[in-house]
Amino acid sequence: MSQAESCRTCEKIFEKHLGGNELMTNANHIRGSAWINFPRVLCEKWSHENLVLMGDAAATAHFSIGSGSKLAMESAIALADYLHSEKSVQDAFQKYEDERRLEVLKLQSAARNSLEWFENVERYLHLDPVQFNYSLLTRSQRISHENLRERDAEWLGTAEGWFQNQAGVSDTDNAPRPPMFAPFKLREMDLNNRVVVSPMAQYKAENGTVSDWHLAHYGERAKGGAGMVVVEMTCVSADGRITPGCPGLYAPEHEKAWKRITSFVHEHSHAKICCQLGHAGPKGSTQLGWEEMDAPLKDGNWPLLAASPIAWSERNQTPKQMDRADMDRVKDEFVNAAKMADASGFDMIEVHCAHGYLLSSFISPLTNKREDEFGGSLENRMRYPLEVIKAVRETWPQDKPMSVRISATDWVEDEGLTPEEAVEIARMLDAADVDICDVSAGQTSTRAQPVYGRMFQVPFSDRIRNDAGMKTMAVGNIYEPDHVNSILMAGRADLVCLARPHLSDPYWTLHAAAELGDKGVYWPEPYHAGRDQLYRLAERAETMKVRV
Repeated sequence: MSQAESCRTCEKIFEKHLGGNELMTNANHIRGSAWINFPRVLCEKWSHENLVLMGDAAATAHFSIGSGSKLAMESAIALADYLHSEKSVQDAFQKYEDERRLEVLKLQSAARNSLEWFENVERYLHLDPVQFNYSLLTRSQRISHENLRERDAEWLGTAEGWFQNQAGVSDTDNAPRPPMFAPFKLREMDLNNRVVVSPMAQYKAENGTVSDWHLAHYGERAKGGAGMVVVEMTCVSADGRITPGCPGLYAPEHEKAWKRITSFVHEHSHAKICCQLGHAGPKGSTQLGWEEMDAPLKDGNWPLLAASPIAWSERNQTPKQMDRADMDRVKDEFVNAAKMADASGFDMIEVHCAHGYLLSSFISPLTNKREDEFGGSLENRMRYPLEVIKAVRETWPQDKPMSVRISATDWVEDEGLTPEEAVEIARMLDAADVDICDVSAGQTSTRAQPVYGRMFQVPFSDRIRNDAGMKTMAVGNIYEPDHVNSILMAGRADLVCLARPHLSDPYWTLHAAAELGDKGVYWPEPYHAGRDQLYRLAERAETMKVRV
């Protein structure tokens, strides 16, 4: 709309509040009231000889977050300081660029999030007004859940109460719990909270069999309070392993070993446990993670399969393009592994269709160059993955939920999978009776150029959940309780997955509860003394903060 059209429209919307008065435009402002096509500029180099870029000349940040002038001022102050502290102008310019670039990138990412929220506001019109308001306030991901509590604790309390009510909790008369501690149900699986331990490869299996390491690893994280633990990619065949240290479900001893772990989790925690099934495809037969990631084995390599004969890199072997016999055999391996996962006692199953592994190699146009019915259009590229997914769903018990992990973008501009296509993929998964989409991104090509930052993959989950109407799990550099609560409260995901934080702290969820003053989480009985001390210390720290 033009500025005049915008004014007339807003006058109609706010007619009862205006008392017959007209709205004025800020036409004299350099930007006016119109929404403009905004170019995103990020200069590779910020200086040349005695010239230096600052503000929008170095990097643009959309005005919907109102920080462009602030950013320019801060850059000017930093540059002035470095011109005094460094030995030469060139040294000052270099330090200025090195020190300021990260902060600029953060702000640029926040501004992009804000821009996309406004330009796609129709995506959120179905949300309840409470959730819509929250989504608006946190659109840039720079304003957090607890920051909102500082601004308006009463309003945030009512919003938390609304979220708990939506989750089926009726008693919210007392202080409502944060969103991360709301229950969640998928089919007949009930989760106590929305925190998920994301899959993290351990590379400690022997001939596909999990060991005491895995018992301790998964047992500790289940005791740590998360609603669900998703185990590392469990391979459907020996040749489907990523490395020699990856676990499997293709031999009787595998089922027995996994049963020991799921039984421990069910007996000693309130967590549910999910089995992620996958086939490494073109990224298989590689070294352990702490040796050289994605590099082929020095000896003893096994043959690889993929959608097309495209090697992961120049160093990796070229996989065989799968024929119909290969497809049938691998599909049967997935089905057999799903049966073993059920017998092993897993509560949920996830099929891995992301990160450049076998099924992912069919989905991405970068790795699928087939000219038959399994290549070309997105519908064709999804044909075989959907075959496998449907076969697993038919095998997997109807009362148990099923997830699929996807890469929502290849991070390769103009050639790779797009977020728009990811929404279509989610619709196909939903039609195939998949219960929830685990939304990851990238790792499908060495050409990828991801845009990193806090919660950097969450917008893909947001888009799928609100455009496709499918339940989602969000992943990607999520590490604070604030992140989890803001993602859930804004309707950007239904569950939130954390990986690295759980490597350094198996009890991340219990510690987060203590930090937030929530005492409703389950602690194993032998740990109650430690729980009580943690609560006392947290309360004391809060009291000292108030006094200060």
